[in-house]
Amino acid sequence: MAKNSKIEWTDHTVNLWWGCSKVHTGCKNCYAEYQSDKMKRGTRNGSKLWGEKTYRRKIKSAFSDLGKYQAQAKKEGKMAKIFCGSMMDIFEDSKPLVDINGNILEGSTGDLREELFQDIMGGMYENLIFLFLTKRPNNIGKMIPLEWKNGVKSVFFGTSISDTETLKYADELKQLKFQNLFLSIEPQIGPIMTDEIDLKGIDWVIQGGESGYNKRPFDLAWAYEMKEICELYGVPYFFKQIDKRQAIPEDLMIREFPEFINQ
Repeated sequence: MAKNSKIEWTDHTVNLWWGCSKVHTGCKNCYAEYQSDKMKRGTRNGSKLWGEKTYRRKIKSAFSDLGKYQAQAKKEGKMAKIFCGSMMDIFEDSKPLVDINGNILEGSTGDLREELFQDIMGGMYENLIFLFLTKRPNNIGKMIPLEWKNGVKSVFFGTSISDTETLKYADELKQLKFQNLFLSIEPQIGPIMTDEIDLKGIDWVIQGGESGYNKRPFDLAWAYEMKEICELYGVPYFFKQIDKRQAIPEDLMIREFPEFINQ
C-alpha cells in the first residue's frame, strides 16, 4: 500500500489484490505488470499475475490500511482520497487468489470487492473518498451495490482512455448516468479533438503522458486541447505529467479537483 501516494491526484493508494490483464493500447507498457514481473523473479512469489487465466495475489494489509487511513482522516477532520487501485482493476471479472508465496487461497477477487463495498455502505469509511478507476466500465453497473446507482457522494467511478480509438470506454462510462464520473486520459498516446469527445456527465478529467523506459511520446498540443475542452464544458482539469522527466509548463500546471473532493 502507499500512504501519501506519489500519484498526484490521490492521498493514498490501496490494492485489494495484485494483478490484471491488458484491455487496450493504454496497457501496452503497464507499470504494474512490470513491477509484478520483478516480484515474480524474486523468491517471494513465483506466480504469474497478469493475464485472463492467471491468479491474483491477495494483499493482506488492504483492509487494515483503510482502517488506518480512516482514523487518520477523522482525527485531522478531513476527507482523504483513496485510489483503488494502482496494481489492479476493481471491476475486473472475478479471479482466484493466491498468497505472497503462491499458495492458492479460498475465495476470489469478487469476494474482496464485495467486502469493500459492504464496508463502505456500512459507514466504516466516513472520511474516505474512493476513486475507482477501471478499463472495464461496462462492468460497473453489474458489480456495484444496487443502492449506489442512485448516487453515493464518497465514491467516484472513472475509466482510462488513451486516444480516439479508446473513447468508446468514456461513452460506456457515461451511459451509467451516475454521479461522480471521471476520465483518466493517461497515458495519452494520440490526439483527442474537441469534436471527438463529449464531456457532458463527466465531473473530472485527469490527463498525462506515459513514463518509463519504453514511453511513447506525448504532444503538449494534446494537453492544451484538453484544457480548452474542459474549460468549454466547465469540467475540473488535472494535468499530471508529460513523462515524469520533462518539466510541466507553468500554464499547464493545473491541478483542479471536483467540488466535493475539495471540501
